[in-house]
Amino acid sequence: MKLASFPHGRDGRLAVVSRDLAWCSDASMIVPTLQAALDNWDRYAPELGALAEQLEHGAIPRDRFHEREVAAPLPRAYQWADGSAYVNHVELVRKARGAELPESFWHDPLMYQGGSDDLRGARAPITLADEAWGCDLEAEICVVTGDVPQGASAEDALGSIRLIGLVNDVSLRGLIPAELTKGFGFVQSKPASHFSPVFVTPDELGAAWNGGKLHHVLAVDLNGQAFGRAEAGEECTFDFGTLIAHLARTRRIGAGAIIGSGTVSNRDGDGSPGRPCSEGGRGYSCIAEQRMIEVIAKGKATTPFLHYGDVVRIEMKDDKGHTIFGAIESAVEQAP
Repeated sequence: MKLASFPHGRDGRLAVVSRDLAWCSDASMIVPTLQAALDNWDRYAPELGALAEQLEHGAIPRDRFHEREVAAPLPRAYQWADGSAYVNHVELVRKARGAELPESFWHDPLMYQGGSDDLRGARAPITLADEAWGCDLEAEICVVTGDVPQGASAEDALGSIRLIGLVNDVSLRGLIPAELTKGFGFVQSKPASHFSPVFVTPDELGAAWNGGKLHHVLAVDLNGQAFGRAEAGEECTFDFGTLIAHLARTRRIGAGAIIGSGTVSNRDGDGSPGRPCSEGGRGYSCIAEQRMIEVIAKGKATTPFLHYGDVVRIEMKDDKGHTIFGAIESAVEQAP
């Protein structure tokens, strides 16, 4: 099934959405919010699934579904943790500044905890106070978990995944170096993230969801032009079971935690760093990666970070060309 949240209070009002994202029905008579559903998933998931099937058959009252009208599926969450499933991305970051990639990065994922009290909807603007901060997009896959016990194995952690979606983990590249120098990680350099209009249950993805990895192309457009077309499953070093188990090593994880994959990244077919879409490559899922490759190839970066008025679009389609999660489409605006 596919679930969305319409703006209502702090945590939204839950709705089921048709597979083609054309129709929706209010689900609040079953459970008012997505967080409440996740808190008691075994009880509510069957009822929500039945409602979703009734919606598919036109057997219940329904309304047209408009992606622009919804909030983030979880407008706030108890936890948002972002991993580093795509080591190619991490390797390029380090190579651009002349640093070697530690061997441990191939078997021990990186992860940071971001702010989860203000999670933005798919059409909400990226509010930026200063262009000099180097605003960047980061197109990623994310999952939402049920309760996960401390010390859970990767296999058990994989079974805790309730929902899957897309996220734009916005970064302020100009603020990152100073924060990392302090040794305490990201805070100001990681503003609010933006999420796809719907989250979907793993069964909706069929064979594309395999081994904790999602095997479809993640399409990123910048101002209407193709910017990234990376295949999300192809070079995913760490599956989501591994990422969740990494987080659960020393703590319990509560239902409704959101775990991100990190920036989706591919090499070229010959193993070299990726090329822009305009040159026949798969492009990039963040601007920083294109800038890294420019530094490696030409000695300096020439692609600018985001400016006011720029529009970022992130979407994933199935093998028949149908959108799966809807599209994140955000314009960069001056912060109030």
